Amino acid sequence: MHFISTPLPDAYIIEPERLEDQRGFFARTWCQQEFMDQGLDPNLVQCSISFNHKKGTVRGMHFQAPPFAETKLVRCTQGAIYDVIVDLRPDSSTYLQWFAVELTAENRKALYIPKGFAHGFQTCVNNTEIFYQMSDYYTPNSARGFRWNDPSFKIDWPEEVTLISSRDQEYPDYTPDSLLK
Repeated sequence: MHFISTPLPDAYIIEPERLEDQRGFFARTWCQQEFMDQGLDPNLVQCSISFNHKKGTVRGMHFQAPPFAETKLVRCTQGAIYDVIVDLRPDSSTYLQWFAVELTAENRKALYIPKGFAHGFQTCVNNTEIFYQMSDYYTPNSARGFRWNDPSFKIDWPEEVTLISSRDQEYPDYTPDSLLK
């Protein structure tokens, strides 16, 4: 695997290293030892998928408040997404900055999202599926979020938003104490 730094410290794009021959290729997408060697959280306790019918669907911006904050490894297994993270770590040099990467079934890249980040995505094509691996169990009482179009961040979404849940639409703008509420 290739671990590619992003402009936000501790977040990485992970590209599988393909071993190709006449049959196609083989590639490792997860290795606890390689993650530990990179200084990344190697603990995975839960996996989930998200399937989205319509191009332009937005999910996010989501995070879990401490002490249930979670690291995520996100990969697009069908279709394509514009995957966005926001650094919510007050002590970080990139506090409140965002970064986005296109994850597709074809490029097979993953995004490693450390604890302390919000996450969301927009589908770039119809019938898109995302595979998540998480370091902590989902804890509904610590689930938080802010609106996808929060003016504090000015996230540049590539598509017109065609579908978004009422919960995601009604999130408030981000405030530092939204980690606590």
